[in-house]
Amino acid sequence: MKTTCHSEYLKLQSVYLKSAKKAFVSDIHLSEQWRDLNYLSRPDFDAAIAEYESFQNCLINKDVSLRFFPFDEQVKIDSIYCRDASIATNFGLIICNMGKEARLSEPLAQRKIYIANDQKILGVIKSPGTLEGGDVAWLDEKTLAVGHTYRTNKEGIKQLKEMLEPKGVEVIVAELPHYKGVEDVFHLMSILSPVDKDLAVVYSPLMPISFRNELINRGFELVEVPDEEFESMGCNVLAVAPRECIMVEGNPITKKRLEDFGCEVQVYKGNEISVKGGGGPTCLTRPLERLL
Repeated sequence: MKTTCHSEYLKLQSVYLKSAKKAFVSDIHLSEQWRDLNYLSRPDFDAAIAEYESFQNCLINKDVSLRFFPFDEQVKIDSIYCRDASIATNFGLIICNMGKEARLSEPLAQRKIYIANDQKILGVIKSPGTLEGGDVAWLDEKTLAVGHTYRTNKEGIKQLKEMLEPKGVEVIVAELPHYKGVEDVFHLMSILSPVDKDLAVVYSPLMPISFRNELINRGFELVEVPDEEFESMGCNVLAVAPRECIMVEGNPITKKRLEDFGCEVQVYKGNEISVKGGGGPTCLTRPLERLL
């Protein structure tokens, strides 16, 4: 059975998660942190636990092997969005350096768990470079897209290229707009979710023309997210297999457009664990291996 880390849409075999219970800890913990981390409002702890169970069941329903990051007192509630602190490659994991200062301890916390589980580390993004996993998406086995954003800077991209280009990986840079500014969580995967080798969910109004044309030239058909479903995470779609998707409940137009392209869509209620913190199903997971 051959597997790869270089895909966003092949059959998902294994994934790391940070559960709501281990990340959010308690209502008191949430009350102390949500404002400083720019959440829309304070998540309710009990409701978050229930939502996370529903989300986790979406993965279990597809026979995905789940691994968990433990509670760590050095990290904050944002650690639930575990994609951002590392990048999985076939050559080992890349440990990120967060552009959001309040999340700087997360990559080291993840690295500790990877080492304990005998997982290879390819490299570490070092200051002044910054790079977050939400800004990175595989377009195919040999092509990685990276967003130049307020969370991922030019030096971080340079270091990423130095690690991967000698190994035959093409790194394509998407220059993303200012949008809501430095404090907002705006990643490449806020506007792009590949769900098959030739199908991607996109929010075109915030997508660079050159990058959008690159997708089209590579044979991608585009599932367009309407304006009214962008803020509710309509563009944040996790593929667990080609055209088998998980998305946040409350985006019926995008869901219908996916289904019109032959996609099977599972939804979970994500008000507490996704919408309030700005992190949909791709953010809640650090995918590892997918079946080739």
